[in-house]
Amino acid sequence: MLGAIAEPNRRAILRLVGPGEMSAGEIAGHFAVTRPAVSQHLSVLKGAGLLVERRVGTRRLYRLQPEGLAALRGFLDELWPNALERFKAVAEATAPLDVASQGSPSAPTRHPRGRSG
Repeated sequence: MLGAIAEPNRRAILRLVGPGEMSAGEIAGHFAVTRPAVSQHLSVLKGAGLLVERRVGTRRLYRLQPEGLAALRGFLDELWPNALERFKAVAEATAPLDVASQGSPSAPTRHPRGRSG
């Protein structure tokens, strides 16, 4: 599922069909790639369970698949707390100074004779 959303055009497709169902042609009209390339992206997203395809005559209509998005969200939610903890640990390990002892970082420091620094 993560491989499906790793490609920027696929993420853009998900954003496009978010508000409602769109035909393959409508989706393709938003991209500067060939229709077969868009069709391949749609197939990957459908295979990952993130899109649903509905046929009406010769048209193929696509919409988001809420269950697939919920599964992706659940997976990311599981990873998020650990990612935040790791980020915090790295930030603390690489912090050059204790910010509390430095005062406000945006306030200039006044030196004797009126110089700021």
